[in-house]
This record gives sequence, C-alpha cells and structure tokens, in this order.
Amino acid sequence: MDEVRILEIKQSVFANNDQRAELLRRELKEKRIFLLNLMSSPGSGKTTTLTRTIERLRDEFKIGVMEADIDSDVDARTIAATGVKSIQLHTGGMCHLDADMTRQGLDGLAAGDVELAVLENVGNLVCPAEFDTGAVKNAAILSVPEGDDKPLKYPLMFQICNVVLINKTDVLPYFDFDMEKCRENIRMRNPNARVIPICAKTGEGVDEWADWLRAEVKAWRG
Repeated sequence: MDEVRILEIKQSVFANNDQRAELLRRELKEKRIFLLNLMSSPGSGKTTTLTRTIERLRDEFKIGVMEADIDSDVDARTIAATGVKSIQLHTGGMCHLDADMTRQGLDGLAAGDVELAVLENVGNLVCPAEFDTGAVKNAAILSVPEGDDKPLKYPLMFQICNVVLINKTDVLPYFDFDMEKCRENIRMRNPNARVIPICAKTGEGVDEWADWLRAEVKAWRG
C-alpha cells in the first residue's frame, strides 16, 4: 500500500474563528463541496461508521476524508484501503480543529475534485464542539457502552449536531442503556437533531444514515 500523506496542522493565530468558518462555508458552497464534521469520543466507532458510509455512497459521490489525530496514521490507512482519497492531519497536541486548520486540511486533500469531504475530528466530546470548522453539517456518534446520559454531561456537543448516530446497538442487551431515555436527553439539548440508531459492525441502520447524508449533500450541491 502506498504511504499515507501526513500534514502537520498548526494552531490558528487568528482570533475570530466564526468569521473564518463562515467564509469557508461560502467558498465550499461556491465550489459545491459538502463538508461533514464527524465527532465522537475515542472508541465510539467513527472510522468503522465512516467505512460503512463510504461503501454506501462512493458510487454516487467523489469522497475525500481528513483524519484528525494527535499522532499516528492508523485511521487514514484504514480509509485509504476503501479506495477513496484520504489524508492524516496531525494536530500537534491540539484536541480539536478550527476553521483555519480545516482549510489547511482541505488544501492538503486537494478537495477541488471532491464532492463529499468528511473531517473525522479528534476523538473527544468537549473541544471539537467548541470550534466551528466551517463544515456544512455536524454529526456526532454516541456508542451504547458510553451510556445514555452523555447528552446531559456534554451538552454543547449535542446542541451543535444536526444528526446523532447511536452506535453499537448490537450490544444493547449487555449494557444498562435506555434508548428512549437517550433520545429524550438529546431532545433536551437539541430538539431538531435527527437521531439514528446504527450498528456499524453489522450495517444495521447505516442505510438510514446514508439516506440522510445523501439528501443533505444533494441539497447543498443543489
């Protein structure tokens, strides 16, 4: 397998991240590029979910993926094995990406020929929620082993998300996880968020998620 390209992403020196994020969104709109910001805690299944998503959509859209981590290129290699364009972003210790760092990633991805770009953000439920990356939509993954109370403990993450994927439904019988209670907790934080239970391992629910994403990409590219 070819070597995965790695970019060292530097922390932005500009103060007004929101303005830069909005500018980036306008540019993405002009170029008809849909950028999804995918967030979750470590081990929730982001990369596996993304792999399943690529399986559903790669014949419809040109897909590019930016894998953001403090170190390593494990995830970028996994995504590259699916046949789509993939780069690894090293954040140099930063626990999130902001709009300027995301722009650097898109430049490194050479996203001009990409229709659907996915940023797999650094794995945690706090920092990534605080910075607008310039993405068109935000998605969060909450896995069953994490517990149904996470929307209460990490409110901002669920407030900013357009869709929440509840992953690892295959292990529901083994954990004290109340699906309806989780939905209620998410609604408390964000009544407009779409909630989709999935199992990335088995593929359960992934079609519904892919349908949602497909519709959003087509609407944005319009």
